[in-house]
Amino acid sequence: MTSMQIKLDDLSGSEIRALLEEHLRNMHEISPPESVHALDIAKLQQHDITFWTVWEGDELLGCGALRELDSTHGEVKSMRTAMAHRRKGVARVVLEHIINEAKFRKYIRLSLETGSQREFEPAQKLYESFGFTYCLPFADYEEDPNSVFMTKELQVGRCNV
Repeated sequence: MTSMQIKLDDLSGSEIRALLEEHLRNMHEISPPESVHALDIAKLQQHDITFWTVWEGDELLGCGALRELDSTHGEVKSMRTAMAHRRKGVARVVLEHIINEAKFRKYIRLSLETGSQREFEPAQKLYESFGFTYCLPFADYEEDPNSVFMTKELQVGRCNV
Protein backbone atom coordinates (compact mmCIF):
# COMPACT_ATOMS: atom_id res chain seq x y z
CA MET A 1 0.00 0.00 0.00
CA THR A 2 1.35 3.40 -0.94
CA SER A 3 1.13 6.34 1.40
CA MET A 4 -1.07 9.38 0.91
CA GLN A 5 0.47 12.19 -1.10
CA ILE A 6 -0.73 15.80 -0.99
CA LYS A 7 -0.43 17.79 -4.21
CA LEU A 8 -1.07 21.42 -5.03
CA ASP A 9 -3.89 21.25 -7.57
CA ASP A 10 -5.03 23.59 -10.35
CA LEU A 11 -8.48 21.93 -10.50
CA SER A 12 -8.11 20.96 -14.16
CA GLY A 13 -8.22 17.17 -13.72
CA SER A 14 -11.39 15.19 -14.34
CA GLU A 15 -11.07 13.34 -11.01
CA ILE A 16 -11.11 16.50 -8.89
CA ARG A 17 -13.86 18.03 -10.98
CA ALA A 18 -16.03 14.94 -10.38
CA LEU A 19 -15.29 14.98 -6.62
CA LEU A 20 -16.18 18.68 -6.35
CA GLU A 21 -19.41 18.13 -8.33
CA GLU A 22 -20.29 15.31 -5.91
CA HIS A 23 -19.47 17.63 -3.00
CA LEU A 24 -21.74 20.42 -4.26
CA ARG A 25 -24.54 17.99 -5.06
CA ASN A 26 -24.31 16.47 -1.57
CA MET A 27 -24.28 19.88 0.13
CA HIS A 28 -27.46 20.84 -1.76
CA GLU A 29 -29.10 17.55 -0.68
CA ILE A 30 -28.41 18.30 2.99
CA SER A 31 -28.78 22.08 3.26
CA PRO A 32 -31.14 24.69 1.80
CA PRO A 33 -29.56 26.65 -1.09
CA GLU A 34 -28.99 29.82 0.95
CA SER A 35 -27.00 27.78 3.50
CA VAL A 36 -24.65 26.06 1.05
CA HIS A 37 -21.25 27.75 1.31
CA ALA A 38 -19.30 25.18 -0.74
CA LEU A 39 -17.46 26.84 -3.63
CA ASP A 40 -17.64 25.82 -7.25
CA ILE A 41 -14.50 25.32 -9.35
CA ALA A 42 -14.41 28.89 -10.67
CA LYS A 43 -14.52 30.32 -7.12
CA LEU A 44 -11.89 27.83 -5.94
CA GLN A 45 -9.55 29.13 -8.65
CA GLN A 46 -9.54 32.67 -7.23
CA HIS A 47 -6.17 34.18 -6.24
CA ASP A 48 -6.91 34.06 -2.50
CA ILE A 49 -7.43 30.27 -2.43
CA THR A 50 -4.80 27.52 -2.41
CA PHE A 51 -6.18 24.08 -3.23
CA TRP A 52 -4.72 20.62 -2.54
CA THR A 53 -5.71 17.08 -3.42
CA VAL A 54 -4.76 13.86 -1.63
CA TRP A 55 -3.75 10.85 -3.68
CA GLU A 56 -2.81 7.24 -3.14
CA GLY A 57 -1.03 6.24 -6.32
CA ASP A 58 -3.30 7.45 -9.11
CA GLU A 59 -6.47 7.39 -7.00
CA LEU A 60 -7.94 10.66 -5.67
CA LEU A 61 -8.83 10.32 -1.99
CA GLY A 62 -9.90 13.83 -1.06
CA CYS A 63 -9.22 17.54 -1.10
CA GLY A 64 -9.10 20.74 0.89
CA ALA A 65 -8.33 24.42 0.46
CA LEU A 66 -7.06 27.43 2.37
CA ARG A 67 -8.56 30.85 1.69
CA GLU A 68 -6.70 33.94 2.83
CA LEU A 69 -9.17 36.29 4.49
CA ASP A 70 -6.42 38.76 5.40
CA SER A 71 -2.73 38.63 6.28
CA THR A 72 -3.42 37.02 9.67
CA HIS A 73 -6.63 35.02 9.15
CA GLY A 74 -7.27 32.00 6.95
CA GLU A 75 -10.35 29.89 6.25
CA VAL A 76 -10.55 26.14 5.68
CA LYS A 77 -12.60 25.47 2.53
CA SER A 78 -13.71 22.48 0.44
CA MET A 79 -12.76 19.69 2.80
CA ARG A 80 -14.02 16.52 1.11
CA THR A 81 -13.15 12.85 1.21
CA ALA A 82 -14.24 10.61 -1.66
CA MET A 83 -17.04 8.29 -0.47
CA ALA A 84 -14.93 5.16 -1.10
CA HIS A 85 -12.19 6.48 1.19
CA ARG A 86 -14.14 7.70 4.20
CA ARG A 87 -12.87 6.70 7.66
CA LYS A 88 -9.30 6.19 6.42
CA GLY A 89 -7.82 9.39 7.84
CA VAL A 90 -7.88 11.39 4.60
CA ALA A 91 -9.57 14.44 6.15
CA ARG A 92 -7.13 14.36 9.07
CA VAL A 93 -4.17 14.43 6.64
CA VAL A 94 -5.68 17.32 4.64
CA LEU A 95 -6.57 19.36 7.73
CA GLU A 96 -3.13 18.87 9.24
CA HIS A 97 -1.60 20.09 5.97
CA ILE A 98 -3.85 23.17 5.89
CA ILE A 99 -3.06 24.04 9.51
CA ASN A 100 0.68 23.69 8.86
CA GLU A 101 0.41 25.92 5.78
CA ALA A 102 -1.53 28.52 7.79
CA LYS A 103 1.21 28.47 10.44
CA PHE A 104 3.88 28.78 7.74
CA ARG A 105 2.04 31.86 6.45
CA LYS A 106 2.10 33.20 10.02
CA TYR A 107 -1.67 33.41 10.30
CA ILE A 108 -2.88 34.10 13.82
CA ARG A 109 -6.27 32.46 13.30
CA LEU A 110 -7.81 29.76 11.13
CA SER A 111 -11.60 29.56 10.88
CA LEU A 112 -14.22 27.51 9.08
CA GLU A 113 -17.92 27.10 8.44
CA THR A 114 -19.58 23.70 8.40
CA GLY A 115 -23.12 22.44 8.58
CA SER A 116 -25.13 22.06 11.76
CA GLN A 117 -27.06 18.98 10.61
CA ARG A 118 -26.21 15.50 11.92
CA GLU A 119 -24.44 14.63 8.64
CA PHE A 120 -21.76 17.16 9.63
CA GLU A 121 -21.13 15.74 13.13
CA PRO A 122 -18.07 13.71 12.02
CA ALA A 123 -16.56 16.88 10.51
CA GLN A 124 -17.28 18.87 13.67
CA LYS A 125 -15.64 16.15 15.80
CA LEU A 126 -12.59 16.17 13.51
CA TYR A 127 -12.23 19.95 13.83
CA GLU A 128 -12.69 19.76 17.61
CA SER A 129 -9.93 17.12 17.79
CA PHE A 130 -7.56 19.67 16.18
CA GLY A 131 -8.46 22.33 18.75
CA PHE A 132 -11.07 24.28 16.81
CA THR A 133 -13.72 25.86 19.03
CA TYR A 134 -17.17 27.19 18.19
CA CYS A 135 -17.41 30.89 17.44
CA LEU A 136 -19.59 33.59 15.94
CA PRO A 137 -19.77 34.08 12.16
CA PHE A 138 -16.61 35.57 10.66
CA ALA A 139 -15.70 37.34 7.39
CA ASP A 140 -18.91 37.78 5.36
CA TYR A 141 -20.88 34.94 6.98
CA GLU A 142 -24.09 35.64 8.88
CA GLU A 143 -25.91 33.70 11.61
CA ASP A 144 -27.59 30.67 10.03
CA PRO A 145 -29.33 27.78 11.81
CA ASN A 146 -27.82 25.43 9.20
CA SER A 147 -24.24 26.54 9.88
CA VAL A 148 -21.75 26.32 12.69
CA PHE A 149 -18.59 28.39 12.80
CA MET A 150 -15.33 27.27 14.33
CA THR A 151 -11.94 28.87 14.86
CA LYS A 152 -8.46 28.00 16.06
CA GLU A 153 -5.78 30.36 17.34
CA LEU A 154 -2.46 29.47 15.70
CA GLN A 155 0.14 31.98 16.85
CA VAL A 156 -0.44 32.11 20.60
CA GLY A 157 1.67 34.83 22.16
CA ARG A 158 2.89 36.17 18.84
CA CYS A 159 4.33 39.67 19.09
CA ASN A 160 3.29 42.17 16.44
CA VAL A 161 6.40 44.23 15.75
